[in-house]
Amino acid sequence: MTRQVLLVDDDKAVREALGQTLQLAELEPILAGSYIEAKDHISPLFDGIVISDIRMPGKDGFDLLAYAHGVDADLPVVLLTGEGDIPMAVRGMSDGAFDFLEKPCAPADIVAVANKALRARALVLENRRLRRQAVTGDAAARLLMGDSARADELRNQARIAARTLACVLITGEPGTGISKVAEVVHLLSSAAMRPFVKVSAAAMDADGLAQDIKKADGGTLYLDEITGLGPAIQLALLDRMDDAASVRIVAGTHHDLERAVKEGRFNADLAFRLDAIRIAVPPLRERAEDIPALFRHYVGLTCEQADLPVPDIPPDYLARLMANDWAGNAHALMNVAMRFAMGLSEPSGGEELGLAEQMAQVERSLLIDALRRHKGAASATAEALKLPRKTFYDKLSRHGIRPEDYRG
Repeated sequence: MTRQVLLVDDDKAVREALGQTLQLAELEPILAGSYIEAKDHISPLFDGIVISDIRMPGKDGFDLLAYAHGVDADLPVVLLTGEGDIPMAVRGMSDGAFDFLEKPCAPADIVAVANKALRARALVLENRRLRRQAVTGDAAARLLMGDSARADELRNQARIAARTLACVLITGEPGTGISKVAEVVHLLSSAAMRPFVKVSAAAMDADGLAQDIKKADGGTLYLDEITGLGPAIQLALLDRMDDAASVRIVAGTHHDLERAVKEGRFNADLAFRLDAIRIAVPPLRERAEDIPALFRHYVGLTCEQADLPVPDIPPDYLARLMANDWAGNAHALMNVAMRFAMGLSEPSGGEELGLAEQMAQVERSLLIDALRRHKGAASATAEALKLPRKTFYDKLSRHGIRPEDYRG
């Protein structure tokens, strides 16, 4: 839930005292001394609430209320009234104020009203997010494509991670789209309208870290290839994580973080903090059934960008793609799709394959994939594929596959 409270009062002593009260209640006050100063903080991306004194020099609290609702009609504005100004408070409520408090107000009263307004604000923002998803589908469905069980699992992991404010560690082989998964987690979260800041961990220094945290305030800071973080900046990040509670840290790597810790290259405490929630992005070879849909998508994107007609994709060509290992994963498939769309590669070589040959290539790919996942253990692989042992070994023999070639 958002904790930002824009507190507006022209009396510096009152402003600072109320701000301290809100801070002690673990809220995040933003102090402003006038209408002009306050309006600069109110934008369509502002996800907090406003508490403002009514009587101020120049434009007053009613003007600020009107301005705030012009930016966001659902933005809660609480008005502070002087003693005996009840008629003004009534006017404020009729103009759409969320609530009012009479000054001087007890600390417990202002905290209670602020929390009530923040809960209402969080509910409005969540309803907006759900309405956007109902119209367009959520970010996981739009950006993490595929119909396989592994693709479903990846989307569900992203959705679960997005519901919390905990750190997320995303792992996977090069080319699997780790940064895209990080962005999906951000877009699915309650901070979707706040900044998503992506930085290379290897290029970070202490000054840059402070600036990046500031840029990502209220949103997500994504640290790409976290194992590239230098020793000094690792400690700086660990120190900053407690102070930057309003920023979600998401880290990505295609290296073994546990090994980096064991070898003394990565701070164990920082690794523990970053690994609160882990998402493992599967390689393309473990979701071969997704390759046709992904390939068609990449071909379509290339044709749209280059203003080219979308070519036919022969089924036997897709079967050949499914039989590949794809060491470069989705990025490699995207490159092949781009060349195919632009006519820089032939759709297939030699005689077109019949259905039986295409199915054989797909079956061989799935067998190899299952053996890899089970590190060449034949019994476990046969059980996972729900095949009788004799049938399983017959298929291995037919395709010239040896389990020992896949033992780690």
